Amino acid sequence: EVQLQASGGGLVQVGGSLRLSCTASGFPFDDYVLGWFRQAPGKEREGVSCIDGSDATTYYADSAKGRFTISSDNAKKTVYLQMNSLKPEDTAVYYCAAVENRGFPLGLVAIMPSGMKYWGKGTLVTVSS
Repeated sequence: EVQLQASGGGLVQVGGSLRLSCTASGFPFDDYVLGWFRQAPGKEREGVSCIDGSDATTYYADSAKGRFTISSDNAKKTVYLQMNSLKPEDTAVYYCAAVENRGFPLGLVAIMPSGMKYWGKGTLVTVSS
């Protein structure tokens, strides 16, 4: 059974930090691209960051560059998203997702949430001002 278990969301003040974790099971982690997506109320789901499970190549959306860091621990089959300098506009439900690595640019993967194969349940991040 495929599972993506996300955790780490919560309430934080502007400028604060959170670290999201997503533990995967049921598929070969190294052969997949893992991504973090988010969906704010009334908005479409958008890609935040992706990481190649085989070589740890990363991609960041412009909104995440310089503030967020994605990383993975392949032994634990876990991907992390360290979020610093959080802003109110970062408030959203954050989802972990995975898709087979077919060699597509990570930026392309990030802009096509519909292309992800597996999704975890979201974790809510609320940034208060």
